[in-house]
This record gives sequence, structure tokens and C-alpha cells, in this order.
Amino acid sequence: MTDLDATFTVDFQPLGRRTRVAPGTTLLEAARQAGVGLNAICGGGGTCGTCRVRIMDGEVSPPSNSRAEDKAMAEGFRLACMTKVLSDVRVDVPPSSMTAQQRAQVEGLERVVDVDPFVRATDVAPQPADLHDMRADVTRVNDALRESRDVLVKRWDVHAMRQLPQMLRDHNWQLRVVAKDTEAIALLPPGVSALGLAVDIGTTKIAAYVIDLESGITLGSAGTMNPQIAYGEDVMARIAYALNDDGHLAELQRVIANGLNELTRQICASIERDPANIVEAVLVGNTCMHHLVLGLPVKQMGLSPYLAALADSYDLKARDIGLQLAPGASVHLLPNIAGFVGADHVSMVLAAGLHDSDLITVGLDVGTNTEISLAGNGRLLSCSTASGPAFEGAHIQDGMRAAPGAVEWIRVIDGEVRYQSIDGAPPVGICGSGILDGIAVLRQIGILRANGAMVADSHPRVRKGDNGLEFVLVSAGERGAPRDIVITRRDVNEIQLAKAAMRSGVEILLSEAGLHYSDIQRVIVAGAFGTYLDVDSGVAIGMFPPLPRERFVQVGNAAGTGARLALLSRSCRDRAIEIAHRMEYIELTTHPRFVEVYADALALP
Repeated sequence: MTDLDATFTVDFQPLGRRTRVAPGTTLLEAARQAGVGLNAICGGGGTCGTCRVRIMDGEVSPPSNSRAEDKAMAEGFRLACMTKVLSDVRVDVPPSSMTAQQRAQVEGLERVVDVDPFVRATDVAPQPADLHDMRADVTRVNDALRESRDVLVKRWDVHAMRQLPQMLRDHNWQLRVVAKDTEAIALLPPGVSALGLAVDIGTTKIAAYVIDLESGITLGSAGTMNPQIAYGEDVMARIAYALNDDGHLAELQRVIANGLNELTRQICASIERDPANIVEAVLVGNTCMHHLVLGLPVKQMGLSPYLAALADSYDLKARDIGLQLAPGASVHLLPNIAGFVGADHVSMVLAAGLHDSDLITVGLDVGTNTEISLAGNGRLLSCSTASGPAFEGAHIQDGMRAAPGAVEWIRVIDGEVRYQSIDGAPPVGICGSGILDGIAVLRQIGILRANGAMVADSHPRVRKGDNGLEFVLVSAGERGAPRDIVITRRDVNEIQLAKAAMRSGVEILLSEAGLHYSDIQRVIVAGAFGTYLDVDSGVAIGMFPPLPRERFVQVGNAAGTGARLALLSRSCRDRAIEIAHRMEYIELTTHPRFVEVYADALALP
């Protein structure tokens, strides 16, 4: 086929997903169109080598001359982002290239608050219409609400109003009116409780909770991958993608909205409720995720001084951003602090109580970007560190996300290096917690020097690799492993860079507050990666200050907990605004001591 107007079928196996694309479409673009979650850490730039696929049938473009493509070719793969479709094609997608099935963290702190949401549901039973009472339906319901003295409605959301006539007649002139402030925003059948949705939109993962707004009980929760990962692993890659074409920003917004809708439907199905019963949502995320879900411009966030378009809290209709909830449902977004410290960190501080703590406390929300706060000496300071995607297994030679088969735990037991993979599956790679443990163990048994270099002949598993010395953690065939899994000097360097960024952030916030690390009374470790990492390993490699283990508290997805608090409590929502106003943001890149502190933090203790 050579007709330029023709389309070709791309068949993704073993997933059984198919799509038709124009000639010259890259396999990565085809995968996005087909809903196939391919890793694309660099955003499709052909540099990371994570979107590997195997061409089974069909004609594609010749290989590029990139180093990543050459390496993939040597192992029988092509990079999906660099490979264009020239005919009908059948493609094999290996598990290591998929974004699906990653372990997502939804559990977190449990905080009890008085249930006082911004939305209120009121039961009404207006007098049925007849030839002697010909009031309009809206007037009839407004009069009934006025008589109840429970809520005053001054205006109606047009979508809710469109439902009113049929709802009244279907339910024998009885229904529940849900109002926010003085606006009727939704209608429910009598006896059906109003629901709320709280969502933490992470760069890598999304955690969502459906909550009964009358009892405050969380009815269901679930986590999933952020579908924007197919467009870039970190926020800068997604900003670059958004700037690459006029339609890309809208595409990123649509993708995240679709992902939120799918996750909401999944949770509602599990609790046998209808997403149309959700009348308000609270969304939190870093500043870039916040902007992308709103469809706000992000160009200014990719350029110094990295400014947000919007920092204040914000309310809008769910339908305005494509969320399929109650027709008039509202969405509230908590305030941001700076370009790289967003509403998710405000939410974490709220949930963990840093803002009113009597203890000198460091809060770390560990992820692709790690946000750090310090509460001490009457001040609340924060910064953001570019810890990078290494903690998600990216830029690690055999790295992968926390999915079945990822080595997540490494220890020395009886003089032997032992490991454990997620779900006990055959090991296929190393996730973030595993590589952190691995480096601590290699340092412990004398394989690594303080500068991260490996010592030759220090252990039978140390060998010469393509890029220098490497440690063979898993040999091919061991426990069903398809190939050797190694830790390289370059892997060690990636973790050194990430952990030095985190440690530097802590040290600089302490110096700004006139404190020393020995003054820290509590360290709160939050976030999905923060949940699964071993604190002792973090201390051993110098990522965390050398403090007693009992001073560390791992709190899970505290940002999700904060979103739930803001959904249920007016006072918590007000406190979130106060936290954002009180927080002193420290820009590390311009701090006079950053380079010095960062250089010192690179060393392994």
C-alpha cells in the first residue's frame, strides 16, 4: 500500500489492542491512540530507551542512529517513539515496557474531623401540582426548601434544573436537593446519600477516594497509573510535550480527565453506587498536574523563574474539565505554593499536622519531585528537590516500576545477598525501593566506596560490564529470571544524585531556620515511594539525616488524606489556605549554599 490517504492497522500483542493510523505515525503515537500504556520516560525523544517493542510483522521505518536505538536493536527491539508505521504492523509489547499494573499507594493517615462539607443535601416533598396549584417546578421546590429552613437556594445549575421535572414525577414528588452555598447543583432520589470524590493526582500515580458526605465514611478507594506517563515520565517532559503542538495541552487535559473518570467508575462499581451521585470533588496535585487537569498554560512553568499561572484555591464545575459526575457537581482545587510545590504538598502538611506541630518536624513527600517542609522555631518552610524518576526505577539499567517481578527488597542474611520480588513473581527488574536497598547493601559489604565507585574483586558477583563494573544481583534462570539483573556504577550515580538533592533540601531548610539535623524531633515520610522504602537504607546511604529510627514516621498517601479532609470540612479547607499563605518557599537553585551542600551530600556515608 502506498496511497498517502490510506490507514494501517497496528496490532499490539499480547494485549489484543488494535488501532488504525495514518502512514508515518510512530508506534508510540499509535499506542496512545489504542490506549496501550507504553513507558516513555523522555516523552518520546528517543533517549531513554524505555518504550521497547518487538516488530513481529509488517514494514516500519529504518532504525535511527541514536545510542538508545542501537542498544535496543542489539537486543532485538525497536523504540516505539522512533519507529514509524509503513504498513499493517503487529507488535509485541514486553511487560517491562508497560506502565500498567504498578502498585499504587492509596492508604494513608486516618484523621477524624467534624463532618461539615460545603455541599448540603436536603429532603423536600413539595405539594404535587394540580389545576389549582400551577406553580413552576423550580418555584415549587424553592418554596418547599424555604419552608424547611435548612437551605436557601437563590439560583439553579442549569443541568440540575433540566433534571428536575422528571425527577419530581419519577419519585412521587419527593427528592433530595444538593446545594453549594445558595446554588442547587444536583438532585438525588429520596434516601440516597450525596457522595464526594477526593483525588491525589501524582506525576506517576493517581489515588482516588469516594466518600459519603453525610457520614464522612470512605466507601471505596483505588489507585492507578497516571495515563499522562505515555507522554513523559516527569513534569518537564510533559511541559515540553504540551509546547510541541497547539493541540497537545488539550490532549494532556483530556487524557487525565478520562483517567479520572475511569477510576471513578471503577470505585463506584465496587460500592454499587452511581458516579452521578458524586456532587463535589477535591483535587490535589503538584503545580504542573494542577495546571494540566485545568488545561492551564504550562510554558511559563518550564522557564525560569518557573511561575504558576494560578496559586490560589479554585472552584469550577466538574463538567468544565470533562469529569462525569453529577451534572452540576463542583470541583475544588487546593492552593499551590510555588512552581514546583503544589496543592498536594499543602494537602500533606494539612493531613500530617505540620502547620500546628509543637515538635521540630521535617515532612518529605517522596516522588519524582520530592517536596520538603520544615516546621520549627515558629516558621513553616518548604522547597522542592528534583529527585528525578530514579526512585520509580527510571534511568536504572534494569530499573522498572513497582510491578509484579520487580525486586523490592535486598538484605544481607548470613553473609549472603538475598532479595525479594513483588508478588514473588520471577524477577524481571529492580524498582526504587530495591535499588535503594541494593546500594545500602553494597556499601555495607564493602563493594562501594564513599564516592560510589565499585571495588574490583570485592565480591564474586562483581564483574566487568559494558559500562564498567557491575554487581550481578540475579543471574539468568535464577527463580525464573529471563536474564541477568545487575546494579551498575551508573545506577549508583543516579541514586546519589537523587538522594543528594533530597538531603540538600533538608539541610538548607534547617540552616534557614537556624537549626541542625540533630534538632529534628520527627521526620514524616509520605508518598507512594515513601511508603515502601526502607528507612534504614535511606539513612545508610545518606538520603535521610542520621537520626534514630523511632523519629521516622511513614504515613502513606498523606496528600490523599488531606484531600479527604478538605472535602469533608470547611475548617480544613480554610486551614489549607492558611498553610499556603504561611509557607515560606526557598528556591534551592539560587540558594548561595546549595552547590556546596549538594556536593557534600553526594557521598555515601
